[in-house]
Amino acid sequence: MAEIIQKDGTWAFDGDALRLTPGRDKNVGLLRKTLGELVVPLGALAGVSFEQGKKTGRLRLRLRDGADPLLHATGGRLAEPHDPYQLLVESDRYGVAEYFTDEVRNALLLDQVPSDPVAGFLLPGPSVPLSVSAGDGTASFDGDQVRLEWNWKTEDAKAAAGTRTLAVSDIAAVEWHPAAGLENGYLRFTVRNAPTKAQPKYDPNSVELWGFKKDPLMALVAAAVQARLPHPAAAAVTDVGPPGSEGPRQLAPAAEDGHDALLRRLRELGELHRTGVLTDEEFTMAKQAILKRM
Repeated sequence: MAEIIQKDGTWAFDGDALRLTPGRDKNVGLLRKTLGELVVPLGALAGVSFEQGKKTGRLRLRLRDGADPLLHATGGRLAEPHDPYQLLVESDRYGVAEYFTDEVRNALLLDQVPSDPVAGFLLPGPSVPLSVSAGDGTASFDGDQVRLEWNWKTEDAKAAAGTRTLAVSDIAAVEWHPAAGLENGYLRFTVRNAPTKAQPKYDPNSVELWGFKKDPLMALVAAAVQARLPHPAAAAVTDVGPPGSEGPRQLAPAAEDGHDALLRRLRELGELHRTGVLTDEEFTMAKQAILKRM
């Protein structure tokens, strides 16, 4: 058992998983506080590092690509106070941080955990139901449907369409992007058969964000939805064609994996299915796709 307790939070490792508990310090971001404790299985890790500074250091976890729906939905754009995979370390605890790092690294070596991408999410995503008000609207998600409601700051052209209700089955992708400089951010849902190039302020399937305090909480909505969409690494992703087409088409994988990597993905899929992360339908689809590539 390795543990490090700081104002920024507490990280504990029992050999199988890491428990990341946010602290109550004023520097802890709202997203981390709202997300609460995270349990990260060892198999989801690609690495761990500790960086020393003059006054404070920093522990960082690097997750395998595709392991966490939050990281996928945000594209790695979470700012430092909101990133749950960073921990500030006081200088008098550098020795503890180094020990913690060594323990996690040794476990990764002993378990021969690969660092390559995974074929299914290894973390479940934020709990639902969720409801966040920020920017020009409120986004709510109950696990089955997304509801977008507008406020007095919404552009008239978008507000005129009224409240939007999107079933998960109708959502092809979700993305959260923070405001940066003079550019506003957004929470955007890409809906099947409804492509658009409209800016978020006019897009009825987007919430525009202006860089205020609650903006990062929209990332939790994005992650909760992402966790219920087909995994992006699945080789056989169906994409419904334009109106008038004969039906879904198969998108080919970007690159071929080696035989050993495909076997490893099959084992990961089986574990995800046994633990209930993947439904029967998702497991069957992903497994058949990998078998075809073999």
